[in-house]
Amino acid sequence: MHYALNLRTFFYSHYFHLGLRFAAGLVGVTLITLRFAGMATAMTVCIGALCTALMDMPSPLRHKFNEMSASVLLCGAVTLLISLCGPVRWLLMTMLVLVSFMACMMVVYGKKSMPLQLATLFIMTMSMEHDMTARESFIHAGLFTLGAVAYLGYSMAVSWLLRHRIKQQVLAEALFELAAYIDIKADFYDTRYNLTEQFNKLVRHQSLLADRQQASRDLILRSHQDRKDAIVVQVHVCMLDLYELILSTHTDYAQLRAHLADSPVLKTLHDLAWKAARDIESAAYAITRKRASYQQVNYEAELAAVEDELHALQRKVDEGKPEQEALAVLRAQRNKIKAILHMIGQLHLASQKVYDSTPFWIDADMGPFLSQQKYELKMILSHLRWDSPIFRFSLRVAMAISVGLLVGAHLPYAAHSYWIVLTIVIILKPSFSMTKQRRSDRIVGTVIGCVITAFIIRYLNYPAAILAFLILSTVATPTFIYLRYRYAAITVSVMILLQMHLLAPGNSNLIMERLVDTIVGAAVATAFSFVLANWEYQSLPRLIRLVLDANLRYMQASFDLLQGKGRDDFAYRIERKRLMDSLAALSAALVRMLDEPASKQRAVEDINLFIVQNYLLVAHVAALRAILRRHVTELPAAAVNEKLRDSHREVVAILTAALARHEQAGVDVGLGAGFGGGFGGGAAPAAASGGDAAPAVPWSGWPLVQRRIRLLQADAAKIIVHSEAIVRNVA
Repeated sequence: MHYALNLRTFFYSHYFHLGLRFAAGLVGVTLITLRFAGMATAMTVCIGALCTALMDMPSPLRHKFNEMSASVLLCGAVTLLISLCGPVRWLLMTMLVLVSFMACMMVVYGKKSMPLQLATLFIMTMSMEHDMTARESFIHAGLFTLGAVAYLGYSMAVSWLLRHRIKQQVLAEALFELAAYIDIKADFYDTRYNLTEQFNKLVRHQSLLADRQQASRDLILRSHQDRKDAIVVQVHVCMLDLYELILSTHTDYAQLRAHLADSPVLKTLHDLAWKAARDIESAAYAITRKRASYQQVNYEAELAAVEDELHALQRKVDEGKPEQEALAVLRAQRNKIKAILHMIGQLHLASQKVYDSTPFWIDADMGPFLSQQKYELKMILSHLRWDSPIFRFSLRVAMAISVGLLVGAHLPYAAHSYWIVLTIVIILKPSFSMTKQRRSDRIVGTVIGCVITAFIIRYLNYPAAILAFLILSTVATPTFIYLRYRYAAITVSVMILLQMHLLAPGNSNLIMERLVDTIVGAAVATAFSFVLANWEYQSLPRLIRLVLDANLRYMQASFDLLQGKGRDDFAYRIERKRLMDSLAALSAALVRMLDEPASKQRAVEDINLFIVQNYLLVAHVAALRAILRRHVTELPAAAVNEKLRDSHREVVAILTAALARHEQAGVDVGLGAGFGGGFGGGAAPAAASGGDAAPAVPWSGWPLVQRRIRLLQADAAKIIVHSEAIVRNVA
């Protein structure tokens, strides 16, 4: 369950605070307008504020101002344009289709542009029912812009006052997701869970975790000046270091289960991981409450049990029993878990200290860690081509809206075309899977919202009660819109239907008409989700190449770091982030593909394994780094570096070959059938060429380093096999 859906943490989350800010701004702007004008004017101003509020998300202040200003200008222009075209029916229909197409083309700017696209389409549908003169259109657009500017000023003021609080909330969300990640890792020690299914679940969650960590970076690393900011920066850095340690805990879980199947130590390891997750959650909860966190979880009993098992295994080894492998694996896990528990302690300490300055990389350019967004017209122009998924999506929406308008004009009752169009633009999304999920949520949410509204109007039809439900739904709608859309669909239906009831209390068919309009809009959106569709398998070759390229860069940075070539781990952190982002994008595409028709699914198992193998490479590098730190005493730098250089050449050769084959496949996928030679069949033996012979220099870390390098090379060799299989299946 999402942390913000837990009642204990819900009221401290930024989702709930967003709902409060949204509702207070909307209600405040409306009430102030009612003091000086009538209900019609107040509703126009309110809708202006509502469109701007759709862009009100946690974001750096400068970015927030730019994004909300774009909403004010664009939505104001669309309001004026559609209002001026209203009296001429054919011109209005033409402009509706054109505006829909251009609004959908804004998706080229990425996730941040989605609320702006929705706001543009929303105000387009709200303006299409008005029949005004030119003078009335300008007045209407002016009132709309007044409400939009008023909310912009209000939101910027509140966000500036609460800028540190918002950083805490976004950081806490990333920590909660990290705790959920450890919960998944804990089940690897539980023999009731299938290892393959757990790995798939882990990689899927890594995509969500990467998104939350990026949101934390964007807010915290852009501007950190005072002592409060120094604390959240230090906690953020501890969180990332902790994440790397968690990656390093990967081991051969099948072997661990086989060796220790009859021992209670597996449950002990599970309990240690579970407690660690609760410990991180306690730190996140303290941060949401603006408090320092203190470690309250005690691990002594579990650690003592692990030590007892280690002693028992050592006695068996001394007696000549073949338990060396089990002893080595368990000892390695014990050491890694201790390192994680120590870092969790550092995480708590980071929230308690007061820093004079931000303890981060001095004078370092944070740009590579942050989301970069450029709003240039040439990006839209570059996608005005038939093979662009965004161009096809824009055409799809424009055609669906045309059909929705046509159907609305011929329905036997007094249809509300704007509601049908609004349903279409809410449901129809760039990918089939998103459309499918949004359709289900929209229909179920609307039905439940209509039932709730009917109950309120029938049994609680008192001004005070209706006003209370109206305010409650206004708070709940933005709270759940990014958290659980089905709940948002329920509350927005209640909110709009109650507003319509207040404006036209005698309309007994109000709820049924809206329900029918929603079903019609959903049917049109469903039909057009198959028109000019962009199936996920079509993007797989590009995403695979991005992962391979990012992994090559990561390997170069990681081996430079392991060999002590860099001044710090700044470059390593950048490349690790880029690799994790590329894996998250591929994983998200796979999840979306699984929601598509079976005939459109390709190479599901090989993509799963490809993601897992790349993820394992990151885990092996993290483990190597932890080993070198733990066995730093008497470390033979020259011999270790030579071993690392040999391994680096081997791994880079494999990844380069895989990337070259993919680039070749991008030109001629028909060659896929001939990929069996070269590395495809012989990579695994080559990966073992490093050998296990111990160098002459004595050092306690040699067995661990050799084992990790062997695993690293073996998993790198598997990557090329799965990547070639993906090319063949997609072709």
